[in-house]
Amino acid sequence: MKGILIALALACGSMVAKAQAQPAGLIPAPAAYSVHAGTEGRCKSSISSKEMAGLHEKAFQLKPQAEAVLQLSPKAQAVRISRKALLRHLKGRKLADWQLKSAYLLELGKKGIKIVAADEEGVFYARQTLRMMAALDSSLTCCTILDWPRFRYRGVMLDESRHFQGKNFVLKQLEMMALLKMNRFHFHLVDNPGWRVQIDAYPRLTNLTAWRPQAYFWDWEKNEIGGPFVEEGTPGAYGGYYTKQDIADILSFAKERFIEVIPEIEMPGHNYETRYAFPELACSLPGGGKDPWELCPGKESTFEFLEKVLLEVFEMFPSQYIHIGGDEARKNNWKLCPDCQARMKAEGLKSAEELQSYMIRRMERFAHEHGKRIIGWDEILQGGLAPDATVMSWHGIDAGLQAVKEGHDVIFTPTHYYYLDYHQDPAQFRAVGRLVSLEKVYSFEPITEGVLEADVPHVLGVQGNLWTEHIQDAWHAEMMLYPRVFAIAETGWSQAERKNWPDFERRASALSAVARKWGYTVYPPSTQQ
Repeated sequence: MKGILIALALACGSMVAKAQAQPAGLIPAPAAYSVHAGTEGRCKSSISSKEMAGLHEKAFQLKPQAEAVLQLSPKAQAVRISRKALLRHLKGRKLADWQLKSAYLLELGKKGIKIVAADEEGVFYARQTLRMMAALDSSLTCCTILDWPRFRYRGVMLDESRHFQGKNFVLKQLEMMALLKMNRFHFHLVDNPGWRVQIDAYPRLTNLTAWRPQAYFWDWEKNEIGGPFVEEGTPGAYGGYYTKQDIADILSFAKERFIEVIPEIEMPGHNYETRYAFPELACSLPGGGKDPWELCPGKESTFEFLEKVLLEVFEMFPSQYIHIGGDEARKNNWKLCPDCQARMKAEGLKSAEELQSYMIRRMERFAHEHGKRIIGWDEILQGGLAPDATVMSWHGIDAGLQAVKEGHDVIFTPTHYYYLDYHQDPAQFRAVGRLVSLEKVYSFEPITEGVLEADVPHVLGVQGNLWTEHIQDAWHAEMMLYPRVFAIAETGWSQAERKNWPDFERRASALSAVARKWGYTVYPPSTQQ
């Protein structure tokens, strides 16, 4: 890559360095870090006191990066984008192309700040490191950091169906994700309790099923099926949805932060809201009943509906992926539905699992025709996996290991480690499931026994999931995310040998204090057991 010198003016101080286990407070921990000898750690550099004050002030702002990035004079900052220059600093370390794209060298010396990267993405991550240092360290430390990611997928999932937070909340979480060098935002937009994205072909999805009489999910859901919806504009109605302009604003914000936004459109299960708006898409049952939960894979109209929806979703979201759900389909009524039975006979399918696999494979072909790849929850393994599907392994790790052995990409998001609606302590307000403490989250290792060296590239990375059945308010959602997302970020980015629980606990406590000053609600890590 052709070298581009954006700012020339830095002649670094002494590069003799002494090793230090971890930089004070940085999350995720960088791959290599050293403090410059003879500086006593502190950098009295060419950054003026005024610039230093501005650096701290701008360390965190919800503005486009062009405005919010650290504003230092050319005299104080030099940025060089050169693959060759970065490779020289890496000194023979073998990184994949996607790692090189994110890698960077950051030097804070007496004469200023130097960044070397192979791509703008690496420059961005260097500046996130600098932002975090500025927030945690009043005078900055004279040091050299050489850093790159361990996994290519470092994600957070937000369920906006059960309770709706809206655009500003999402932007705020994307900013924290960027600071933590996380790069995938899984946007769970549709599910039984509400459809949350504008679809012009089917305005009834948001005119009706984005709104309900009760705000709290458990006050609305009845008998594990669901309650009523009401028309938009009904007095006292709870809900909301993302317009196409909202989505464009979120995507623009995310793109500046090198975050890919992956939408999820559930199928065939978790479609109570779709069935409510369009009952003709449900399975027909004896006696004239309708399946309340699932779309009917036997009806051609189901595929026509999904294809029209996905075409608009593809147009809105440039991500290479579309998440198609595929989880918790009950399938009981498929045995009773004449349309499903006719489909099975016509396609030579022997079971309900094979019928679901038929549906997933067909939707994968449609996605491929439009330049997309599918991700699904690990139930898509049942009945045979679609050829190019990526598996999101949530029941544990076994499904992920199976998919990896079959040559499929996997994202690990195991329930007992990465489900962020679970308790952080036994008495926590409106939480569910077993105890998933900060230490528990931090302890997860994606490359487990059973993953062969040749299969490691199929382990794309990790993701934390925030389901919101019990989480109505923004402050509550943040309390469930943080500081546990800090731990997921470190597992996704930092090299395995750099992880150290006692040191991470210290750093998480420091970053939590800063995050609270920034206006986040953070659960206290020091109280977790």
